Amino acid sequence: MNNDNDQPHEYPIDGTLDLHHFAPKDTKDVLLEYIHECLKRKIYKLRIVHGKGIGVKRDIVLALLKEHASVKEFYQEGGTGGSWGATIVDLYQEEK
Repeated sequence: MNNDNDQPHEYPIDGTLDLHHFAPKDTKDVLLEYIHECLKRKIYKLRIVHGKGIGVKRDIVLALLKEHASVKEFYQEGGTGGSWGATIVDLYQEEK
């Protein structure tokens, strides 16, 4: 018997990635693929929602963003947009 949870689901590529839907162990791979797909679609401003929690996903996200060649800059979202539960990312307009 197939379970719907075993089937791949298409995730919308619109510039906002909500990592609540993914296990911490998948965070790096999901984020790398998401950045790649955004670049292909010419989406250069991203919002990565990693949550506040104890910071496991946030730490993974920030470490990856610091090293990624296509990341121009990133910063914690301010105001009512999630504050430190989300990170805004600006990508270079050509994949590096």
